[in-house]
Amino acid sequence: MGFPSEKELKTIRRRLEKVEPSRLLPKNASKADRLKFRLCEKFVIYLSEHKMTQAKLAARLMVDPSRINEIVKYRIDLFTVDKLMDLAERLDLDLDVRVA
Repeated sequence: MGFPSEKELKTIRRRLEKVEPSRLLPKNASKADRLKFRLCEKFVIYLSEHKMTQAKLAARLMVDPSRINEIVKYRIDLFTVDKLMDLAERLDLDLDVRVA
């Protein structure tokens, strides 16, 4: 297998330009951000376990589908802990929150 052609590389570069970067939690993240990240993770697990679309979850929670998309993309900067907790409680998610 050889190196991709220039045409293939251009195609790949175009596709990569449209991809949103992954959201990773920085090592120095605050406790609030760590909690928000874990809450987002709970929503991703919920969607997977219930084989549910983001649109269906949005309808169930009575929120705009774009908000669910932001949660599953771990856009923790767009949410407060209170808002994520409220949504999680509506789904009766299994939460173990510790304050230290």
